[in-house]
Amino acid sequence: MKDNELNLSQFSMRLNINVGTLSYLLNGNRTLTMDHLDRISEIMGVPIGHYYENYIHDYLQERNPDWRRVGPFLRKCAELDKLDCIRRTISLLMDNLMYSTSLFELAEEFYEKGLYAAAEILYENVAMSETRQYSERLAVCQYRLFKIRIGTDQAHNLKIAYQFEPYVDRLDEVLQLDALKDLANLYRSLRQWDRVEALAQEMEHKARLLYFNERRSEEEFQNMQRRLSRPMFVYIAYANLLRAEAYDGRGDFVKALEYTYQYTDLSWVRETDEDTRHWLGLFQKWSMVNLYVNKLMSGDIEVLQEYVTFIQENQEEITLGLLNIMFAANLYNIDVDSILLQFNSEIDAYINLKKSNDLYNDQVLPDKYNKFLYDLTYYYLHRGDYTKGFNYLLQGLGNSIIINKKELVIKFMVLFEQHRHMAPKEICQKYKIIVCEVT
Repeated sequence: MKDNELNLSQFSMRLNINVGTLSYLLNGNRTLTMDHLDRISEIMGVPIGHYYENYIHDYLQERNPDWRRVGPFLRKCAELDKLDCIRRTISLLMDNLMYSTSLFELAEEFYEKGLYAAAEILYENVAMSETRQYSERLAVCQYRLFKIRIGTDQAHNLKIAYQFEPYVDRLDEVLQLDALKDLANLYRSLRQWDRVEALAQEMEHKARLLYFNERRSEEEFQNMQRRLSRPMFVYIAYANLLRAEAYDGRGDFVKALEYTYQYTDLSWVRETDEDTRHWLGLFQKWSMVNLYVNKLMSGDIEVLQEYVTFIQENQEEITLGLLNIMFAANLYNIDVDSILLQFNSEIDAYINLKKSNDLYNDQVLPDKYNKFLYDLTYYYLHRGDYTKGFNYLLQGLGNSIIINKKELVIKFMVLFEQHRHMAPKEICQKYKIIVCEVT
């Protein structure tokens, strides 16, 4: 006010704050709200949040901070990504368990808005405060932390899965279905087929108990449906799809075919709404695809051209279709040069894969992506096309190191050593640089 030669009335007009209110604020007779602080900061020409550290010291650092001030403050900090301010504020609250409920509800709000970094801090502190309690809220915190912390490092992801799994049974029976689905998808990306099969079996059992419960009213059923990310029947059908993939991953294509047939027939589904019809259509398509795949993997080469025609007509199936074709080509020594040429642009697009925000797309598909690069490398090197073979090898090796997929790192290195004598000096140098990252 002094620097700009403003009296109280003029300053209040600029701030759009009542002059009496401003007087009380400046004299310390009224609590400064976040709205007031942000307006003052803006008029003073400093960034919003500039004085938040001071606000913690002056207004929140007391014996029993008022949640009416703490809540709005944490919301603003989350929006501005001022995580240190959130941590400092939370440290003032955690000695008093009365704040746990409010912090949990705020964490859920942040999670829904996609403010995951801020939500993680709150969930972590609520979980710590309830560690000794066998509470559902603790389990929900662990579930949210599991989903937030999943990243590209697969060794780290495995650790995250192990940490969360004991909490699944503490979730309510409806939320358990999504938790089991997410866990199974993560183990699927890690090719932990025994865990995938066990979780799929548990998910199907729990989903059947809920779906076929004759004592439940229609209203209760609809309430449960609203809390799920998918229609309830999906968890039953998806369990069989997961088991089929588990057997496929173990190389037991006959058993995989059995489970594929189980989710092919979904005539038992009772609902007829649009969402149900959407998922029924997906399963119908997936079953058709996987029937082709399992026959192909079992050595029925005659279905290859039918399968190629199918993925041509269903563009969304091209990526996984090419993965399956390459695996079969190496397994049965099939010449697929014409198919690779036909889908050259799609292969280039897949090689430049973009990250999404979905557990399946971010975990399962990147694992298949690396496997595809390995199969392309194997195919071209064994057919003498060393230019393409080494190019895909370096890409696949580098990406496997990034996601910490040690099994594939070793497989790529073995392939290189087998064909090192055909590698140009430039390729050997690039290989050496990438391998140095492992050590």
